[in-house]
Amino acid sequence: MRARALLLDNRRLLAKLLVVATLMFAFGYALVPMYRAICEALGINVLALSERRAASGSWSGRVAPVAANTQVDTSRSIVVEFDANARGPWEFRPSQRSMRVHPGEMVRVDYVFRNPQPVAMTAQAIPSYAPRQAGPHFGKVECFCFSEWTLQPGESRSWPVVFVLDPKLPRDVTTITLSYTFFEVGGRTPPAPAGGA
Repeated sequence: MRARALLLDNRRLLAKLLVVATLMFAFGYALVPMYRAICEALGINVLALSERRAASGSWSGRVAPVAANTQVDTSRSIVVEFDANARGPWEFRPSQRSMRVHPGEMVRVDYVFRNPQPVAMTAQAIPSYAPRQAGPHFGKVECFCFSEWTLQPGESRSWPVVFVLDPKLPRDVTTITLSYTFFEVGGRTPPAPAGGA
């Protein structure tokens, strides 16, 4: 009798779980059209607008021209100098020594690395800025300094730094030096002992 009641309870629980799973699947399936309808009604979904224009024939399929970046201050330019220092037997240099940059402009420069040693080495770069007050206005979007890197014996790599200077950079700053120091991190780990504990 007790086993039969337990079996009946298990079947009811299974039926409830199946109903919940079915409702969850249906809700997830319905999210896409609901999202599209809400965004189209609010005018915030560019994809739905493009689909509607393409279906009605009023859209040529060409991408609309991108507006110019109004945050770039073309009235002034800053000379950014690139410096590289290696603490250890690394070959490390920027691909160019300097460039003129407008505040607000997105810029990319590459740094070249080479491990001339016969062993793999792991290293990381630490940035510094001169003058010091330029540091908070130097925004790096992508940088090799965010991670540690392992170079195999004789391996050469080129990594980018993508940055933008804040237009709020003080007007008396006309030259910024971005300097990196590349140094080995960690140490060689000795092999585990051969014997048992």
